[in-house]
Amino acid sequence: MKQHQEDRAAAKKTMAEATEIRKKEKAAFDEATMEGKQNLVSIEMAVRALEKGMAGSFLQSGAAGALRRIVTTKPDMIEGDRQEVLAFLSGTQTEGYAPQAGEIVGILKQMGDEIQADMKDLTDAEEKAVGIYKKLMEAKGKEVAALTKMIEEKLVRIGELGIEVATMKNELGDSEESLAEDTKFLQDLEKNCKIKTKEWQERSKIRAEEILALADTIKILNSDDALELFKKTLPSASASLVQVQVTTSAMRARALAMVQEMRQRFKPGRQSLDFIALALHGKKIGFDKVIKMIDDLMATLKEEQVADDDKKEYCRVQFDTTDDKKKSLERSLADTDTAIADTEEGIATLTAEIKALEDGIKALDKAVAEATEQRKEEHAEFKDLMANDSAAKEVILFAKNRLNKFYNPKLYKPPAKRELSDEDRIVVNMGGTLAPTAAPGGISGTGITALTQQNDAPPPPPETYGAYVKKSEENSGVIAMMELLIKDLDKEMAEAQAEEKDAQQDYEQMMADSAQKRADDSKSLTDKEAAKAELEAALQEHQSEKKSLSKELGATLEYERSLHAECDWLLKYFQARREARAAEIDSLSRAKAVLSGADYSLLQTRRSLRQQS
Repeated sequence: MKQHQEDRAAAKKTMAEATEIRKKEKAAFDEATMEGKQNLVSIEMAVRALEKGMAGSFLQSGAAGALRRIVTTKPDMIEGDRQEVLAFLSGTQTEGYAPQAGEIVGILKQMGDEIQADMKDLTDAEEKAVGIYKKLMEAKGKEVAALTKMIEEKLVRIGELGIEVATMKNELGDSEESLAEDTKFLQDLEKNCKIKTKEWQERSKIRAEEILALADTIKILNSDDALELFKKTLPSASASLVQVQVTTSAMRARALAMVQEMRQRFKPGRQSLDFIALALHGKKIGFDKVIKMIDDLMATLKEEQVADDDKKEYCRVQFDTTDDKKKSLERSLADTDTAIADTEEGIATLTAEIKALEDGIKALDKAVAEATEQRKEEHAEFKDLMANDSAAKEVILFAKNRLNKFYNPKLYKPPAKRELSDEDRIVVNMGGTLAPTAAPGGISGTGITALTQQNDAPPPPPETYGAYVKKSEENSGVIAMMELLIKDLDKEMAEAQAEEKDAQQDYEQMMADSAQKRADDSKSLTDKEAAKAELEAALQEHQSEKKSLSKELGATLEYERSLHAECDWLLKYFQARREARAAEIDSLSRAKAVLSGADYSLLQTRRSLRQQS
C-alpha cells in the first residue's frame, strides 16, 4: 500500500508538471501565432498598397512601422533584401508606384509565405504536443485510478485482518482459560471420584443399617397400641416426636431449583449455569466450590455489562464521527458540484466571448479592407479629376493666349524659348544646325495631355465656311467665359483637394483606431483563451475531486451500514440485556444466599457428620 501511495503521488506530480509545461507551451504558441497573424496582415496591407500604387499612403500608416520591425528582426532574411525593403520603408514618396516596388512586392510575398510556413510548423508542433499531453494525462489518470482502487482495497483488507486478528486473540485467550479450568476440573474430578467411590460404599452400608433401624422404629411407634398410648399420655395433638430441621440436601435442592429456573428464564443458556446445575445435581462438590462458580459467573456477567457499556459508548462515538464525516463530505460534494457548474458556466461564457471577439476581428478586418478599397477608389477618382481639370485649365489658358495673340497681341505670352542642352550648344557654336523641333502633341497639338483615353475614332470634320472677312467683336465675351471656366476649375480643384485631405485624414484615423482596436481585441482574445484553458483545467480538477469525494462518501456510507449492522442490535436491546443481566445477577445472589444458609437463619439447623459429608 505504501508503494501504491508513492506511485500515485509520483503520477499526480507528473500530471501536474505536464499540465504546467502544457500551459507554458500553449501561451508561447498563442503569442507566436498572434504575432505571425499580425505580421501577415502588415505584409498583406503593404503588398496591396504597392500593387495599387499607394506606397506613399502606406508609408504613413502604422502597418509600415510594423513591417519595418518585422524586416529588422527577421533572422533568416537575405541582408540585401533587408536593406532594400528598409530603404523603401524609409522613403519620403507619398503617392505613385516606385520603380523598385515590384521587387519589394516579391520580397514581401516571399516573407509572407515563409511566415505562413512557420505558422503551419508551429500549428503542427502544437497539435503534436497536445496529442502527447492528452495521451500522457489519460495514461496517468488510469494509473492514478487503478492505484487508488488498490489502496482502498488494501485499506479495507488491512482493517478486516486487524479485526480478525483481535477476534482470534480474544478467542484464543478464552479458549486457553477454559482449557486450563477444564483440565483442572478433570484432575479434581478423577481424584474425587476415587475417594467418593470408597466413601459411597461405606455410606451405603451405614445407610442400609440406618434404614433398618428407622424401619423398626417406625414400626414400633406406628403400632395401634403405641398410638393409643400416645393419645392418652401426650399433652396435645400438635406435639410431634420429629424435630424440624433443614438439611444440606434441601438447601442443595432449593438452590438447584433456582438455577434451573434461571436456565429457563435466561435463554440462550449459559455454560456456567450448566456447570453449576451439574455440580448441584451431582451432590459431589461442596458448596464452597459452587459458590465460587456462582461468584465467577457473577463477575463474568458484570464484565459483560462493562463490555456492553463500552461497546455502546464506542457505537455512539463512531455514529457521531461517521455522521459528521458524512455531512462534511456531502457539503464538500455539494460545493464541488457548485464549483463545476460555475466553471462550466464560465467556460460557456468565455467561449461565447471568444467567438464574439473572433467575429468582431473578422468584421473589423473586412471593414478595414473595404475602407482601404474605397479609399483607393476615391484617391484614383481624385487623381483623375485633378489631372483632367489641370489639363482642361491648361487647354483653356492655351486657347485664351492664342486668342490674345490674334485679338490682343499685348496680352499674348509667347512660348518659352527652347532650352538648349550642352550638346546643342556645342553644335550651335560650331556653326551647325539643330534638328527641327518636333511638333507638340497632346490635345489639339498644344502639348497638353489628359488621363482620359479616347478609344473611338474621331468623327469627320465639319464643313468650313467661306473666307474670313473681318475680326469678330465678341472676342472679349469669349475670353471672359474662358476666365470664368478657369475659375470654376480652380474652385472644383480646391474643393477636391480639401475633400481628399479630409478623406485621407479620416482614413488614417480609422486605420489607427482599427489597428488599436484589433490589438486590444487580439490581446483580450488571448487572455480569454488562457482563462478558458485555466477553467478547463480547473473543471478537470473539480471533476476528479468530485469522483474522489463520491468514492470516499460511498466508503463512509458503507462503513455506516456496517456500523449499524454491528451496533443496532446492541443499542436496541441494551436496556433489556442490562435488566436481564441484573436479574440474573440477583438470582445468582439469592442462590448463593440459599447455599450460604441465609434463607434459614431463623430455623434450627443440625447437620450430622454424615449429612455434611
